[in-house]
Amino acid sequence: MTTQRYATEPLGGTGSYAVTGPRRALGATRGQIRAQFLAEAILLALAGGAAGVAIGAAATASYACGHGEIIVIPPQAWAGGQAAAVIIGALAGLLPAVRAARLSPTQALLTV
Repeated sequence: MTTQRYATEPLGGTGSYAVTGPRRALGATRGQIRAQFLAEAILLALAGGAAGVAIGAAATASYACGHGEIIVIPPQAWAGGQAAAVIIGALAGLLPAVRAARLSPTQALLTV
């Protein structure tokens, strides 16, 4: 599997199932498949949340500097933004994780 395919796999819908069939055929349990999908969703949410928090902080700093104000970003805002991204990412990844875990190896291979 190429790096590009692995990086975009959670976004592709049925492309994600390409890994499910061989893993199930090699003995991966439904729980392991579910955990893999959820871990991928949470890692993507962490990266997206970090980027969002950084962009928000930069926008706040730009606005504050433009108006001659002191730059103040409470730590709760940073943590809240990141936590919201992770929670939303985990919830968004839950349904694909459950669907992938329910597929039999042969069904997963046929969806490719």
